Amino acid sequence: MRLLDQVRDTDRTLTKKAAHRVPAGVGKVLSAAEEAAESSKLWCAAAGVMAWRGGRRGRRAAAVGVTAVVVAQLVSNGVCKQVTGRRRPPEEWIPHDEVQDRPDSSSFPSGHTAAAVAFTAAVAPAWPLAGALCAVPAAAVAVERVQSGAHYPSDVAAGAVIGLATAWLVHRATHLLRHRLLGGRLTTP
Repeated sequence: MRLLDQVRDTDRTLTKKAAHRVPAGVGKVLSAAEEAAESSKLWCAAAGVMAWRGGRRGRRAAAVGVTAVVVAQLVSNGVCKQVTGRRRPPEEWIPHDEVQDRPDSSSFPSGHTAAAVAFTAAVAPAWPLAGALCAVPAAAVAVERVQSGAHYPSDVAAGAVIGLATAWLVHRATHLLRHRLLGGRLTTP
C-alpha cells in the first residue's frame, strides 16, 4: 500500500503543479493540440496525408497507425475505463476554466494519450520522419491532459504504456500475418 500512497501523492503534486505553472499561451497551444486529437481526428488526418503523399511507405504507415489507434481506444476506453472508475482530479486543484470541459468518464487511463502514442509508435518504424513529426503533437496531448485537469500523471503514463504495447502488437501481428501469407518467407516489418 505504501507504493500506491506514493503514486497518489505524486499524482496530486504533479497535477497541481502542471495546472498552475503552464503559461496561458502554452496552455492555448496544448488545448489546440488536444482539440485536434479529439476523437482521433488528428491521427486520421495524418494517416490520410501519409497515404496520399507517402507512396507505399506512407500507406503502410497510415494503415498500421490507424489500426494501432483503434486497438488502443478499445483497450483504454472500451475495457480499462469501464473497470477502473477513477475520479478525475478535483476541480479546486485546477485554477482555469478548462476543467469545465473534461469528460465524465473514468480518469484511468488516458485514452487520448493511448491513441496518440499508439499512432506515433506504430508509424515510426514504418516511416521514421513521420513518426518524429507525430511525436510533437502526441507529447502535447499527453501534457495537456494533466494541465487541463482531465487526468492524473499516472493516467497519462498508463495511456502511454497502452499505446506502446498496442503499436508493438500491431507490428508483430502484421509481421506474423505477412509471414503466413507469403508461405514462410520472412519480410521486413
